[in-house]
Amino acid sequence: MAFLIFTFVLLFSFVDLHPLSREETKCNTDAYPPPLKDQISDVYINLDLKPEDRWKEISLNMKVELLALLHEIKNFTNFILNGKLFNYIDKDLPFIADTLPDPYGNEIKGIAKATGIPLGEIVLYNIFYEVFTVCTSIVAQTPGGKLFHARNLDFGLLLGWDVANNTWSLPEVLRPLIRNFYFQRSGKTAYVVTGFTGFVGAISGMKPGVLSLTMNERFNVDGGFVGILEWIIGFRGAKWTTFLARDVLESSISFEMAYNALSNKKILAPCYYILGGNSTGQGAVITRDRTRSIHPMRMEQTEAGWYVLQTNYDHWKAPLIIDDRRTPGKKCMNEMTQKKVGFNGLYNVLSTIPVLNKLTSYTVLMQVNTGKVESYRRYCNDPCFPW
Repeated sequence: MAFLIFTFVLLFSFVDLHPLSREETKCNTDAYPPPLKDQISDVYINLDLKPEDRWKEISLNMKVELLALLHEIKNFTNFILNGKLFNYIDKDLPFIADTLPDPYGNEIKGIAKATGIPLGEIVLYNIFYEVFTVCTSIVAQTPGGKLFHARNLDFGLLLGWDVANNTWSLPEVLRPLIRNFYFQRSGKTAYVVTGFTGFVGAISGMKPGVLSLTMNERFNVDGGFVGILEWIIGFRGAKWTTFLARDVLESSISFEMAYNALSNKKILAPCYYILGGNSTGQGAVITRDRTRSIHPMRMEQTEAGWYVLQTNYDHWKAPLIIDDRRTPGKKCMNEMTQKKVGFNGLYNVLSTIPVLNKLTSYTVLMQVNTGKVESYRRYCNDPCFPW
């Protein structure tokens, strides 16, 4: 965490952050509906197939995009081990797939086999999301008690700044990989995950009629790298954070069942699980360290009482001053008012700088009772905060 803060300060000491202070944030009110060209398409994953076969078609279709992503990762890791990092990844990481719980290890193996991409590189791609995701998530309730869940997925902080285009490199190659994955059993949708092709965990998802769920990274010294190292050396009693999220979408039949699982299971990395249900008041932020939930926050405990909003900092502490998306997010929620809760209002809040920023890859909007999901690729045009 100390290294991350130092790097933030170093980076932003050279950057004109924005002409407006957080208190002067101008909330976006006309971003919705977004252009149809930015809408993310749907893909169907057949859970009746063997795990190694489920991702075959979509992985083959997106092989060029997957290779472009891995090429970009190689570009900004060339300085490590004199450019030989991926030699070790290709040689030493494949065994992790054998240690992962079913169905995840076999799904990852199937993706590697279908595309011909080295297994170690597909494992690395899936590990990345345990430690590099920066996000804003909201669960909000209408005056009539109907719940909406929305989030911005920000990814790639400090992983390759493109000076020529004034963008972070990683979001540019990630956006083409985004899909809404409808996981189906016997032709019926069991749950929906919005994410990246080739990644088998869940960061944003919904079980229609039951619950909605997003996961945000939590910065902590005892973080994901520690958990992954423990896993590699043989301590495997904890759950991968994104696999637990997908497990919950798969098996939970109620908000409370999901809440208990997300609160009590040991996990590899600290994180925030933002959970929505199907009934009035069922919105919560579950702040996790690796062994327990701390300072849980339910919707009725918030100052507003009708929404929870979570970025990447503990809600009972001040956010990092150079990365405060919480203050403008709450300001815009309060200006929007509860009467305007819906896809329109939430998309506008998530389109306000710096809640929307150059790392934002997509926005997803979910309504659990109807099972409706809308998601869009996002771009933050200048002037825009660089992180």
